[in-house]
Amino acid sequence: MAGKRSIFEEVGAKDAPKATGGGMISTRPAGARGAVRVWLMVIFALVAVMIAVGGLTRLTESGLSITEWNPVMGALPPLNDADWTAEFTKYQASPQGQIMNASMTIDAFKQIFWWEWGHRELGRVIGLVWAVGFGFFALTRRVPAGWAPRLWGLGLLIGIQGAIGWWMVYSGLQGAMTSVASYRLAVHLGGAFIIYGFIAWWVFLLGRSETDLLTARRSGERKLYGLSTGVMHFLFLQIVLGALVAGIDAGRNYPTWPDMNGSFFPSDAFDVPGVPLWANPGVVQFVHRLSGYVLFAFGVVAWLRGRKSAYQATRVAFHLMMGMLVLQVALGIFTALSAAQLHLAITHQIGAVVLWVLVIRTRHLSAYPVQGSIREGTA
Repeated sequence: MAGKRSIFEEVGAKDAPKATGGGMISTRPAGARGAVRVWLMVIFALVAVMIAVGGLTRLTESGLSITEWNPVMGALPPLNDADWTAEFTKYQASPQGQIMNASMTIDAFKQIFWWEWGHRELGRVIGLVWAVGFGFFALTRRVPAGWAPRLWGLGLLIGIQGAIGWWMVYSGLQGAMTSVASYRLAVHLGGAFIIYGFIAWWVFLLGRSETDLLTARRSGERKLYGLSTGVMHFLFLQIVLGALVAGIDAGRNYPTWPDMNGSFFPSDAFDVPGVPLWANPGVVQFVHRLSGYVLFAFGVVAWLRGRKSAYQATRVAFHLMMGMLVLQVALGIFTALSAAQLHLAITHQIGAVVLWVLVIRTRHLSAYPVQGSIREGTA
């Protein structure tokens, strides 16, 4: 006679159900997301320093002190008196050396040389850090899934930026030019901010898991994302206009505010015939100021909407963005009133870098909000 079946037999059955696997995202190889993020943050910091040094190079009129583009051997500075004499002789033969600095001594030349050499050297370091980092992650197969094209693209952008830098410098070595073409300076600075923007966005993405990002994306606030994207575009335009202002020293021509030497629109704007609009100091300065007012107004609109976000982190991001925007406008006014004194002008440029990152962070949190705790009131 068969034994009685245990009432617990089903629980201890041999064919226990298999545990269900996670979704496709959770089963994909994660790669070294944290390590790649740290690597990108190093490049992020280097680009920030590069932008600041580039601004100082422009403000000290040092950008044309090196008259050749030698990406490899140019990494070595002059090592003896003969090398310094050779570099100084090349500079003396340039338009700036002949027209603007004909009486410059070799000691004074060394001061402007080191600014430009340091700027170029930073560019080489950024390229090297990218190449070594990407090579390591690629060879060890630690690149996160789907990220290889982005990281390749970053290297391509860095290379193009270096070529644009020489294209800019070359414009100041032709004819009777004593400075670089302002539109080329604007392209060069715009390229730096594009690179900086991509790195910032990727750092924010890599700071969270793919599962978290997918969940957060479903809760994204489209209107706030659109508004923050608009602020980003306006800010980029303002940065490019600022480069045009710096390229022709237009910031030193109208040290008054809110008027421009007594007029809403400078009365002497068209006194210099034959100058294109993008190189006209009065027009460029006026458009830069007007664009700043539009950016500020649009930023206020975005902030008024963003402070009502359902998520605390997003609300804080909009508050930080608005606070920095107010500070940046104040810095712009003081820079104009000081006739673009060196310390204020570079602080204003650094302020643009900080604001750029805060706007991109606000845009990121609008698209991928951070879920808080309803109990703690941090939703």
